[in-house]
Amino acid sequence: MELAKVIKSTGKWYIVELNNGDKISARIRGKLRLDGMRSTNPVAVGDEVWVKKQVNEEAYTIEKIEPRKNYIVRKSINLSKKTQILAANIDRLYLIVTLVAPETHLAFIDRFLVAAESFRIPITLLFNKIDLYLDEHLPIVDDVISIYEDIGYPCHKISALDEKSITFLREEINGNQVMIGGHSGTGKSTLINALDESLSIKTGQISQAHLQGQHTTTFAEMHQLQTGGYIIDTPGIRAFGVIELEKEFISHYFPEMRALIGACKFHNCQHLNEPKCAVKSAVEDGTIAPSRYATYISLMEEDQEENYRKDIYG
Repeated sequence: MELAKVIKSTGKWYIVELNNGDKISARIRGKLRLDGMRSTNPVAVGDEVWVKKQVNEEAYTIEKIEPRKNYIVRKSINLSKKTQILAANIDRLYLIVTLVAPETHLAFIDRFLVAAESFRIPITLLFNKIDLYLDEHLPIVDDVISIYEDIGYPCHKISALDEKSITFLREEINGNQVMIGGHSGTGKSTLINALDESLSIKTGQISQAHLQGQHTTTFAEMHQLQTGGYIIDTPGIRAFGVIELEKEFISHYFPEMRALIGACKFHNCQHLNEPKCAVKSAVEDGTIAPSRYATYISLMEEDQEENYRKDIYG
């Protein structure tokens, strides 16, 4: 058997890269489908896998998955399954945010951050298309950035069309395996193309009817940059259902709430209706953003088995 890196998922088949750089197609050995978590995709882009060439065949099979250091997962749209793994073994996650055309709701950002925090994946927010904003939009962008910078998340204003604004990304990605996520239409593919001129990933257009992006990436795929490192490009995400989180620990995935552990009157305070709650006091005095607390309440009240698509913010 040979060790390989999964660089593209196409449903039944995967493209994997061998240690010598060769790229081959491989399918999952049937038994693997039954192992581990209930997922629409037991093998994900970014996985390290062992592949074996079948006797008297050109085909390879994926025989074993190496333990993951982390992964990012969401509720599956296919309700007969439980999860969809977006990517595995991520050194840093970049979430692309656009406040217009399409609008990225704050609750969507918060849920992505919680998912990343739960697996200790460092995350950076990229506020894209900054060149397209009107003057009246810029203070709104700054206000949103201040929410997240104040709690420790790196934020950058970028334009995929402005080389100077994205130079730092090549330096950060070099030597790492990173993922880029966000809604369709936020400019993920355009940004990746700008980072490496040898790539020609298809880009889409914004639907004028709903100011939403149209899906152009249908399967997750990893691209190697000439300047070093790998970028995992994922399909545009309209809804993000956070899963596998125990209610009593959800506040630990909000850095500003985590900093107040032990400050509440009750050691098992859930920051909902309890008296002398340090978190609620911080919301009242503006130390914690009301939008962040609203997302926390939503996660605490959410039924893990309900149809998450009812939540318009994803």
